[in-house]
Amino acid sequence: MVFLGIETTCDETGVAVLDVKNSDFQVKSNIVASQVKIHKKYGGVFPTLAKREHRKNLPIVFKKALKKAKIKENGIDFVAVAVGPGLEPCLWEGVNFAKDLAKKLKIPLVPVNHLEAHILVNFLYNQNFKFLFPAVCLVVAGGHTQLLLMEKIGKYRLIGETRDDAAGECFDKVARLLGLGYPGGPAIEKLSKFQIPNSKLKVSLPRPMIKQKNYDFSFAGLKTAVLYDFLKRPEKIRRTKEYKILVATEVQQAVIDVLIEKTLRAAKEFGVKSIILGGGVVANEQLKRQFIENSKRQIPNFKILIPPKELCTDNGLSIAIAGFFNKEKATKNFDKIRAEANLRI
Repeated sequence: MVFLGIETTCDETGVAVLDVKNSDFQVKSNIVASQVKIHKKYGGVFPTLAKREHRKNLPIVFKKALKKAKIKENGIDFVAVAVGPGLEPCLWEGVNFAKDLAKKLKIPLVPVNHLEAHILVNFLYNQNFKFLFPAVCLVVAGGHTQLLLMEKIGKYRLIGETRDDAAGECFDKVARLLGLGYPGGPAIEKLSKFQIPNSKLKVSLPRPMIKQKNYDFSFAGLKTAVLYDFLKRPEKIRRTKEYKILVATEVQQAVIDVLIEKTLRAAKEFGVKSIILGGGVVANEQLKRQFIENSKRQIPNFKILIPPKELCTDNGLSIAIAGFFNKEKATKNFDKIRAEANLRI
């Protein structure tokens, strides 16, 4: 079975071809066109502009994906498309392109939850997944921070989520305040790699909700704490690279501390067999390293699944994989397929 995955939830246009033979995944292509340079001057994604770029990019990326996969259109068996959550104007571009293609080829269309795709992409390299459940899943992306209890593929229970800003939003807003540009996560990670061992400046930020017994998150307060620290500093201090490095390092560590504390506590409480991570923020090397180190120390012989960096961010391959696992939802009644900006998992 050959699955075509289409991703347009935000500012990346992704198309991938996945061949599944006897449950063995063979990645034929995974092409992504990023819009980061276009949106950089706005400090975030401008939805109508992103919609226009998706419309322009989709036919081009689709042709590149087929060419790299060395297949023709009639070699596709299923089209899988992200229907939400995401920016609605962007979602509709992908949905309409997928509908037109499926109608043309007279093949089924599979609606995919973008957040579930961030989880299921882990099974590309971990296909003996029946021994992984139950699992705690942490999805950390630009607009989402959620903890889910996964009993099996397709069966999830939300046990915690952000009450305000997601971790990725916090990084973006702090980066904007410091003049680091967009996207904020990679900019903060890059700056935090610098070491200032004998700095006379001290930056100390809170770890919001880390000691609360629930599994919810709140990162708006962390962003505000950065703002207050920034405003109390003299102008000459704010502009220094040293100050920006200290803030970037501390805000990154604050987010990591909260994510690890809550996730590992949930893993212990629910007696799960594994932790599964997904989403763009998971591309952060410090987050991955500290998750692995802490889980090994606190829960020995425990399985933790983390996608490779290129599969943490939005891409068509994760949608294709999710399409395979949701193929029972495939339909030729294309009118039923709609974009849902606030789709829940």
